Amino acid sequence: MTDSTGLQDFIERFGLYSKEQQIAAREVAQRSEKNLDTLRLSFADQHGVLRGKSLVAGATGAVLSNGCTIASSLLIKDTSHRTVYPVWSEGGGLGLAEMSGARDIIMVPDPTTFKVLPWLCRTGWMLCDLYFSDGRAVPFSTRQICKDVLGGLSSRGYTYRSGLEIEFHVLKLDEASMSSGDATQPAMPPKTSLLATGCQHLTETRLDELEPVIELLRLQAVQLGLPLRSMESEFGPSQIEFTFDPQDGLGTADSAMLFRSMAKQVCHRHGYHATFMCRPALPNLLSSGWHLHQSLINNIDGNNVFTPEQPGGSLSPIGMQFLAGILAHARGGCLLTTPTINGYKRYRPFTLAPDRACWSWGNRGAMLRVIGGYGDPGTRVENRIGDPAANPYLYLASQIVAGLDGIDQAMDPGPATQTPYESEAEALPRSLMEAITAFRSDALYRKALGEPFVDYLVTLKEAEVARFLSEVTDWEQKEYFSLF
Repeated sequence: MTDSTGLQDFIERFGLYSKEQQIAAREVAQRSEKNLDTLRLSFADQHGVLRGKSLVAGATGAVLSNGCTIASSLLIKDTSHRTVYPVWSEGGGLGLAEMSGARDIIMVPDPTTFKVLPWLCRTGWMLCDLYFSDGRAVPFSTRQICKDVLGGLSSRGYTYRSGLEIEFHVLKLDEASMSSGDATQPAMPPKTSLLATGCQHLTETRLDELEPVIELLRLQAVQLGLPLRSMESEFGPSQIEFTFDPQDGLGTADSAMLFRSMAKQVCHRHGYHATFMCRPALPNLLSSGWHLHQSLINNIDGNNVFTPEQPGGSLSPIGMQFLAGILAHARGGCLLTTPTINGYKRYRPFTLAPDRACWSWGNRGAMLRVIGGYGDPGTRVENRIGDPAANPYLYLASQIVAGLDGIDQAMDPGPATQTPYESEAEALPRSLMEAITAFRSDALYRKALGEPFVDYLVTLKEAEVARFLSEVTDWEQKEYFSLF
């Protein structure tokens, strides 16, 4: 029997919940019956955007047993929400009967992610994983891909520990662009103005100027139980950075998804516009980045295996090999860490952002920055390559896959540099087009993520590039309209 809440006993029938999830599911069902009116179910799509449904709270028990149906065509959209693949053809253009004709797939909520959304009235929320009706995981579900990569790491005796630092802009919403003429695809962006002017990195006066919106987001993050560590006024006008304590496994990716979604929703409700676009096309605004701190933890003794055992070393031998793997696959991995056309505007020398695949001890101009050392259990590698709009699950997966290849191949990253913008290291891609080519040709990602997923993602991003190249830009108009 099929209804809007999935397939009868779907989760139990295919053994989709662990013991921990079974216990959490019972607790969530009890809380929902007593304290909620509405339940939101969301999954992270291919672009790292949350999509899903809102149900009455009375359906909670059913969805924790049966899952919830949703259209499979959501997985074949580009960033303008256009359908890229021929959904009405046999196999939906993907060679899968389950994807033909926008058929239903099943969202299975992860009850361990349950939150009560503090900015809404009596509304619960859960992250979901995606399955076909026969119990198989949907191969294009990015959270599942990250889980599989983490599982492979665990089988080798390690836990991935990572910490999130994410920069973004919050602007005053002056006009929402809500006329019918603005309803293009994608829609016209809103008109905004700054909350603060000038570049005053980490000054207390600037922090105080931004305090109303920072406090608004801080309060919501704390009420959501996110591991918030600091709130900072960043270098550019109306630019903010939030940092979070390290988490294991999926933790950082799940937190990033929830934080970005919360920030956009809460800001909009209060007359602001939060954007995680890397470099907004507004005068004097600066690029934002996503810095990912990472290390490996030994599953037996809980020790950080990146910490060197002898004085004088920046990382342990395993840490150096992991770092070398990330460098070796940096160009191919850029499609996962910097998936937007706009993100490549950030890779410029002398801007606190990397422009080539090099590493350093503490230098913020390098792509990889080693922090810590002998006797420091917090020793880690900070990757400064990321676009704030990146899909968190693919970002994390790209690091683990590349780092493990460095260990397997006993790679040597070469000497550290203290002049990262003068290094002879390989340049990072200069465009999304170049990144697509690098990703497509990197055999490691094809092996680790699977040929179908690599081809799928490349097709989606090529459609995005094709739309971009078909548009006449302001630059072209200024350059050629009067000249020729």
